[in-house]
Amino acid sequence: MKTYIYSKLLFGSAMVLLSGLTACNNSEKKAEKKQPEAKIATFNLKKEKLSTQITLPGELIALQQVDLYAKISSFVRTLKADIGSEVTKGQLLMTLEAPEMNAQLSAARSRLKAQEAVYTASKANYNRLYETSKTPGTISTNDLDQALARRNADLAQLEAAKAAFKEVGTIQNYLEIRAPFSGIISARNVNLGAYVGPSGKGSELPLFTLQDQKNLRLAVSIPEVYTGYLKQGDEVNFTVKSIPSKTFTAKVKRLSGALDLRLRAERVEMDVPNTSKTLLPGMVAEINIPLPANSSTFIISKKSLLDTSEGLYILKVENSKAVRVAIKKGRETDDKVEIFGDLKEGDLLVKEPTEEMHDGSVIKL
Repeated sequence: MKTYIYSKLLFGSAMVLLSGLTACNNSEKKAEKKQPEAKIATFNLKKEKLSTQITLPGELIALQQVDLYAKISSFVRTLKADIGSEVTKGQLLMTLEAPEMNAQLSAARSRLKAQEAVYTASKANYNRLYETSKTPGTISTNDLDQALARRNADLAQLEAAKAAFKEVGTIQNYLEIRAPFSGIISARNVNLGAYVGPSGKGSELPLFTLQDQKNLRLAVSIPEVYTGYLKQGDEVNFTVKSIPSKTFTAKVKRLSGALDLRLRAERVEMDVPNTSKTLLPGMVAEINIPLPANSSTFIISKKSLLDTSEGLYILKVENSKAVRVAIKKGRETDDKVEIFGDLKEGDLLVKEPTEEMHDGSVIKL
């Protein structure tokens, strides 16, 4: 009897507990149903002007640089300059000697003198015959014509001998190496007595490398997407690793006007005055290139951009439903980005879309 009563009590307690749980679940469901759906933040697309800048690596090179080689095979006789020497245009840097050149010059001089004597004799002979022929019947016309032809032939030979002598003399002038412009010797690869000659014939390396270091070029390759923002006369700022605290200024002087087929970039050169010689050719510079806003374009927050494995999208709201629109990026800053696509001003876009939002998803505003 006691067991029966105890079992009945347990059954009653279980029913009460079950009823309580059911009531709780029903009340939670009612509470959930009563909770309003969260609204999705949107904004109207509008055009703005976005001014940015990019940082690109560039290289400083001498405004003028030349490698000097020997014109003829010879030996170094004297050295008048060394690495670091500051030279002026036309200054003697080195003298060479080639003994065979002296022999060639002497031979050319002898041939010239011999031909001068031959021409003098033929000219005198023609002049005598010409004066004699003025007396009728003394000299035949044929003899006079032959004398004239001989004189003209000897004159031609004389001109050839003069040209040969001048040629040897000109070649001998190459035994003096002079600076083609003012600058600094940045490399010297020979010593006294060294055998030198044209590149590949005794001299694999140049005798001297001469650089104009008072004026430098700053060369940079501008990626295709940013071409057109720089024009001749624009100024840009740059820094170098050796003096990171100092900012230098350069002025755009030359634009190639074409893209490099390998880099797909346009080469741009800027002139950099360097009278203090603070900068050195070969330095790598970090160039800050301004990208001014030429016109208004569609600008959105980066949070409004939906980056998926299929591409870049924004979510446009039409009739309270989401529509994915494929776009392309342009310039960007830390928090904003320029976009291009099938868009018009005033379109309603989702402010912070997620990948769970698909075409046709209901957007509660």
